[in-house]
Amino acid sequence: QVQLVESGGGLVQPGGSLRLSCAASGNIFKINIMNWHRQAPGKERELVATITRGGSTNYADSVKGRFTISRDNAKNTVYLQMNSLKPEDTAVYYCNVITWEQPPRTYWGQGTQVTVSS
Repeated sequence: QVQLVESGGGLVQPGGSLRLSCAASGNIFKINIMNWHRQAPGKERELVATITRGGSTNYADSVKGRFTISRDNAKNTVYLQMNSLKPEDTAVYYCNVITWEQPPRTYWGQGTQVTVSS
């Protein structure tokens, strides 16, 4: 089992910044890929950013150039630095990890609310 706890959400004005954190515990040695997803009211959950254990990253087109995902393997933590925030970034943000196991297992955090509004 892997447990995930997100933090760092809140209310920010358009153009502002926030940094989300997701701390993993439990069978952390099994973690391969770490992701951030988000779900806005009335919309499906979408993948925002991905980072592999080796540090390779990928982003949704809607956040490229504004968001940066990073991970500290020593602290078992993944971060999402969000800059130039827009009202359409308002959503609940979820941390998600995928393990090395076959078949891979997926674990989710409880989510943290990000609201971008003036």
